[in-house]
Amino acid sequence: MVGAGILVFRDSESLHVGEEIGAELLQAIENSKIYIPIFSANYASSCWCLRELAYMVKCTLKSNGHKEILPIFLDVEPADVKLKTNLYKQTLSKRQKTMCNEAKSWQKTLIVVGKIKGWNLKKDDSQVDLIQSVIEAVLVKLNVKYKNVTKHLVGVNDRVEAIIKMLDMESNDVKFLAIHGIGGVGKTTVTKVVFNRLSSRFQGCNFLSDVRESSERQGFIHLQKQLLSKFLDRRYVDQISEVDHGINMIKRVLHNKKVLIVLDDVDEIKQLKNLAEKGNWFGSSSRIIITTRYKSVLMIDGEATSEGPIKCANVLTYEVQEMEFHHALELFSRHAFGERLSTR
Repeated sequence: MVGAGILVFRDSESLHVGEEIGAELLQAIENSKIYIPIFSANYASSCWCLRELAYMVKCTLKSNGHKEILPIFLDVEPADVKLKTNLYKQTLSKRQKTMCNEAKSWQKTLIVVGKIKGWNLKKDDSQVDLIQSVIEAVLVKLNVKYKNVTKHLVGVNDRVEAIIKMLDMESNDVKFLAIHGIGGVGKTTVTKVVFNRLSSRFQGCNFLSDVRESSERQGFIHLQKQLLSKFLDRRYVDQISEVDHGINMIKRVLHNKKVLIVLDDVDEIKQLKNLAEKGNWFGSSSRIIITTRYKSVLMIDGEATSEGPIKCANVLTYEVQEMEFHHALELFSRHAFGERLSTR
């Protein structure tokens, strides 16, 4: 899931100090959109697991449909979880003697979750297909839009990590990052990988490709409609009839949303002015990524002087350098021979 760009909080044994659920786990459950309890044969013997599950159900019920439970039945059947067999039923009966009220609550919780359609996995079954199925389901439910990138990328990981570090995802500030470099150096590819890694952390995201070409052929109003189409019903987006109207709608719709927006292949200042001129257009913790060949367009929230544009301090820049020789040789080998370069 982490590799697919999903932000995950994993319950681990290190959190199990005593029988009560700690504040860290409670906060993680409250902040999560999807819960994946894994029911094993011994699940009902853990008070910790049962309290955790009960809190998941509580948060789901009060979320008005914004949270969801996706259970995995590991070598057990939904009937076991619904207490139609003795597997969990006997364990809970013993609990009732010492913790009557809480045990009754756990019974109701298990029955509720046992009715939810999930995944069944026997111990001898392969986990590969299950893992892929779970990841795909989670991505769909998170409404994460992923960009296709070439398989077996070469020399990208270090660049991606450096860019993510610059974006400082823990900061509440709105940050602009301009990724620049010569044509064909890999700006868009690196940005797509970053977008895929981070998009699940935002309330909404949009990747506007080929801004330069779209602005020339279809104009700024089209681009503004494209930008808002991921955040607003189409009937309202289609009401944009002039650029200023589009700017005002972008500010009105996005000023309180945590968003990730990519403006790919920008070549003029006015493109930024009409799509993402100032940080206060967007909600706290938003990230705006711009790819461009020309550093001269990076005047955002600044002023022009006789010496040229002044770049605002909150606009970060990352230059994509040409590929190092050993990476270039690796890439050549993949394309020329269909295999990795081997050294002797």
